[in-house]
Amino acid sequence: MTALRGVSLVVSGGELVGLIGPNGSGKSTLVRAVTGVLHPGAGQVRLLGVEAGSLSQRQRALRVAVVPQNPALPDAFTALEVVLMGRTPHLRLLENEGRRDLKAVSRAMRATDTMELADRRIGELSGGERQRVVLARALAQETPLLLLDEPTAHLDIGHQASVLELMRRLCLQQKRGVLAVVHDLTLAAQFCDRLVMLSHGEIAAQGTAAQVLQAPVIQQVYGASVQVLVHPETGRPVVAPSAPGE
Repeated sequence: MTALRGVSLVVSGGELVGLIGPNGSGKSTLVRAVTGVLHPGAGQVRLLGVEAGSLSQRQRALRVAVVPQNPALPDAFTALEVVLMGRTPHLRLLENEGRRDLKAVSRAMRATDTMELADRRIGELSGGERQRVVLARALAQETPLLLLDEPTAHLDIGHQASVLELMRRLCLQQKRGVLAVVHDLTLAAQFCDRLVMLSHGEIAAQGTAAQVLQAPVIQQVYGASVQVLVHPETGRPVVAPSAPGE
């Protein structure tokens, strides 16, 4: 696990921040620190102004919803039952879900195109379908902050774009803050307001996609020779590998 050094990062409401970097750069460490799995030896992680380490599990779950990279899900549960779990922080002990909870679940499943999966068991779903169910669970949690660890993994290109477009809408319309670990640099560039590139546990670059995704920076951090082009419609960077021999 990569130790983080000197990482200062703020995610504001209404902002979609993409966390990028090669394997072993510290992305997973940062995710675990924000979710409370790891406690920083120095510095602080604050959620809505409150030090994360001082929060109970329920208090943290009311502030941040997490979409992990490889979630452990009970195969015998239906997709609907999994999404309903997102309402747990809002319920008292032994309290059943009410009308408000069911409406939140319905909205989340419609937004993630999982309504048709509601009665299917998790063990029957493909990797991409499971990923969308987990995303629906996080949306049903209705938190001001969403933390997504490679939310587009296992998804085809259509669902990749729709997931990040949904995150953009949540930021714009509901003023939620979203921190997403994104593997695809071009995909991150098209949807994120800001990118933070990690390398060896430190921030190598941060800013707009145009500021961060520059060929010399990518060469240094990823060790890859690339061409950075401009998308003809969005004007944002498109990262392509250099032709062989260049």
